[in-house]
Amino acid sequence: MILTSVFIFLVLQIFVSCDEYLVPQNINVDDIIKSDRLMRNYLDCVLGKGKCTPEGEELKKDIPEALQNECAKCNQKHKEGIKKVLHHIIENKPEWWEEVQAKFDPKGEYKQKYSNFLEEEGLIR
Repeated sequence: MILTSVFIFLVLQIFVSCDEYLVPQNINVDDIIKSDRLMRNYLDCVLGKGKCTPEGEELKKDIPEALQNECAKCNQKHKEGIKKVLHHIIENKPEWWEEVQAKFDPKGEYKQKYSNFLEEEGLIR
């Protein structure tokens, strides 16, 4: 499940640098999660179903690494954004969450790896 959060947060906001993912100053996670259209566009991008913005292309490349290394390049702002996105999708768009899991965690490895995090966040049902 952190996979989705990492996925969407990165899709929405992150560029990669050598040491950490960089969040462009003009991107506001709260504004994006309020818009189903924007969220769906980013989701379609990372799932390979639609066009990508430059941020979306970077996210698509970064998600596997972030999932594997427990978001080692994420700063505190990234982590807060990931939590917001995870809560929004899991609580309000479970069908989108299913799509993300099918793409990035088909065997359930990350769901198991991040089960403590998901439980702490109240996201395990």
